[in-house]
Amino acid sequence: MIAYAMVGTANLEKAKAFYAALLGEMGAKVVMDVGRAAFFSAGKGQPMFGICTPFNKEAATPGNGDMIALAGGSREGVDKLYAKAISLGATDEGAPGERMPGFYGGYFRDLDGNKLAFVHLG
Repeated sequence: MIAYAMVGTANLEKAKAFYAALLGEMGAKVVMDVGRAAFFSAGKGQPMFGICTPFNKEAATPGNGDMIALAGGSREGVDKLYAKAISLGATDEGAPGERMPGFYGGYFRDLDGNKLAFVHLG
């Protein structure tokens, strides 16, 4: 259903290095780089995650209430990916844990303050 999700960045090269190391843990790599934006995916036909400098050349700012959740694959996967994000300089927004029956997630903000989560449902 979702083709791609994207967040803004003030430093594209720094963001690419952060997400290459983090999403590489999930088998993703840059599949498209168009200069002001780069897209990561785990393979053809899979959703993409993009980072970009804003088209309007204004400051990149995270939206209040905006968040992107990425599938962690398992509870252990969520734990591992969350820890990797933190080790790469992300900030904690809620350590991994069960939020409700069948919903396990860990929340963080990337280097630009965008809020993301790794989740496992089930």
